[in-house]
Amino acid sequence: MNQTFSLLFYVKKAKENAKGECPIYLRITIDGKATEISAKRTIKLSQWNAAAQKSNGHSEAVKQLNHYLKTFEQQVHNAHHDLMKDGEHITSEILKNKLTGKEAAGRMLIGIFKDHNDRMEKLVGKEFAPGTLGRYRTCLSHILEFLKWKYKISDIDIKKIDYAFLNDFEFFLRTEKACNNNSAVKYLKNFGKIIRICLANGWIEKDPFLNYHSKFDEVTRVYLNEDELTRLTEKNFKNERLSLVRDIFLFSCYTGLAYIDTKQLTKQNISFGLDGNKWIFTKRQKTKTASNIPLLPQAMRIIEKYRNNRYCSVRGKLLPILTNQKMNAYLKEIADLCQIDKELTYHIARHTFATTITLSNGVSIESVSKMLGHKSIKTTQHYAKILDKKVSEDMSGLKLVLQQKQQQAQNKKLG
Repeated sequence: MNQTFSLLFYVKKAKENAKGECPIYLRITIDGKATEISAKRTIKLSQWNAAAQKSNGHSEAVKQLNHYLKTFEQQVHNAHHDLMKDGEHITSEILKNKLTGKEAAGRMLIGIFKDHNDRMEKLVGKEFAPGTLGRYRTCLSHILEFLKWKYKISDIDIKKIDYAFLNDFEFFLRTEKACNNNSAVKYLKNFGKIIRICLANGWIEKDPFLNYHSKFDEVTRVYLNEDELTRLTEKNFKNERLSLVRDIFLFSCYTGLAYIDTKQLTKQNISFGLDGNKWIFTKRQKTKTASNIPLLPQAMRIIEKYRNNRYCSVRGKLLPILTNQKMNAYLKEIADLCQIDKELTYHIARHTFATTITLSNGVSIESVSKMLGHKSIKTTQHYAKILDKKVSEDMSGLKLVLQQKQQQAQNKKLG
């Protein structure tokens, strides 16, 4: 491990005491990053030789001070050598802590994890969604339980986290916490971010995830087909609240917007596009990517229906949307009334837009991906995989093309 390493004794003029003496400090610099440590000695500024890093003079007191500084310097070199022999990743702070007998600050897992979560909490609504913070808090809770279950401890040195630790944690999640595969993989991915923070800070040298592999199981996304969508649209609800929830849900079916993005819409998000028609211009809270969507007539009718709604006027919102929890509770009731044998949740509207509304009707996957605000088209391809109807239509078209070619070939032979 090739590292730059230098030591420099100097006096702190700003800390001159009543006797006119300044404290002597040693600056330790490793790979350009410096820290300082007190030599626990003082000297008059006039006696200090900055170039030679020692005291001027030949008195016994001067000789003793210079000998002390040389001995102190050698102790630092010895400590540095010991860390190198142990294969440690050495920083100026680590070397200082070894000399002072202190544990390196922030080297225990739980403290690092809590600090990450505290920082994330302050960025909720700016860079992170509340749900993201919730998942990291749950992951930390699982880590704490795992440490007690496996090691009978409440914290662990991050240098002790290795491949075996990850395997045991995954086993704990699948057995003791009864997590399914995707939940277990998600918690390990959350934990992986904490490990990357440790690597970036130089607190650990080897990535325990280096040879670790886990994979999400592909989930079949539930969506409404055309018949179910028609039943939902045409159902006449006597309950005004159910009618409202149905309308908001349908709005997302025809725009592809997630719950939080729909909730945050204002009239300012509606503007004219290049085609002269009205579009929604917004950003997904989850990915911070642009999501620009031409407004279909079905979505426009819902906007017009609630244009003068009191809730919208007071709060400056486009639609009078309830909490996600209430929306999902009412959607279960709506599914029963419309005889839809699916566990209806708000997010199914987004899946319905991707499948029944767009891809099934020939909209290109590139356009769908852009409207959904996906960062990668691979995410959108998951929807395309489940469209047997589209595959059937595409293959029927291919059969027709092949038949026409065969007929043309036969006509040439006869001609």
